[in-house]
Amino acid sequence: MLRTIKPKNARVKRAMAAREPKEVEDARTAIFVRSTTSTETLNGVMKDLMALKKPHGISFSKKNEIRPFEDPASLDFWATKNDASLFVVASSTKKRPNGLTFARMFDNRVMDMMEVGVQGFVSMEDLKTPKCPPGHRPMIHFASELFDTHPRFIHVKSMLLDFFNGDPMDAVSLQGLGSVISISLAPTPPNLNLEPSSEDPSSEVPLPLIHIRCYTVRLLASGVRTPRAELVPMGPSLDLTLRRHQYADEEILKRAMKQPKLAKKDIEKGLGKKEKNMEVDEMGDVRARIHVTKQNLDRLQTRKMKGLKPPRGGARSMVDEEMDPVAGDGEDS
Repeated sequence: MLRTIKPKNARVKRAMAAREPKEVEDARTAIFVRSTTSTETLNGVMKDLMALKKPHGISFSKKNEIRPFEDPASLDFWATKNDASLFVVASSTKKRPNGLTFARMFDNRVMDMMEVGVQGFVSMEDLKTPKCPPGHRPMIHFASELFDTHPRFIHVKSMLLDFFNGDPMDAVSLQGLGSVISISLAPTPPNLNLEPSSEDPSSEVPLPLIHIRCYTVRLLASGVRTPRAELVPMGPSLDLTLRRHQYADEEILKRAMKQPKLAKKDIEKGLGKKEKNMEVDEMGDVRARIHVTKQNLDRLQTRKMKGLKPPRGGARSMVDEEMDPVAGDGEDS
């Protein structure tokens, strides 16, 4: 039986209500943790990632003795205390130098993790270009088909989308498109189609590097209503290699992906469960198909026109008199 925590006062009640599941979740909060083996390169990477994540980021100033893959209990405690669902842990060892571990939480428990190694890094301070102000939601571009086909890169895409995603919004102005994050891969081996088998380590195919580049958008005059956009590098630039990973359990993932039932008005707008013989077109309009019984078209009521009405009292129309030769001969005589 689950333990139910009763709020002691109104402030605690509001805080507990803010942490309850919502139909539209808030932006994910990320916690940046440095282990006791962190290096200067990792500290610079964490600083720049924190700048991209603001204001939904928390950076721990002290170093902590933590190994996420061996003992994630500390992550569970910090997630509960700070209401955070993402973690970035920096650690470096002789076997795995300059490592970053991304962890994703569900119900204050670790759901899945991935570890990457930093092969190349260019900080924001090294590029003397304009920076995007904090709070902007970036546009994210994945430039490889492996992000939709290979299981490891599908996991990377899902993790990075949750990390860089900001506040939910229904519309955005052109001026609000201030930054672009481009994520691409190095040249891919032709035989890289499926995830390598863990039973035969010799059959593993080296995975390509992941290149992350960040740009600001500069809008220039183009002579028409739509401005011309140029991308200016702002940093950071990262070259990452994939290392260890931990997929989410199927039952936990099913619970995490569960969506609430929509209201009746949303279903009528075509946003809910698909109704029979109803569909939503590209413009968002609901179109329906109605099936009726066979109708007798001979008895169908049509529009009445004066020209189709029969003459009154049997009188002949002027057209009939002109076409009748007998009537014409009688008038001449």
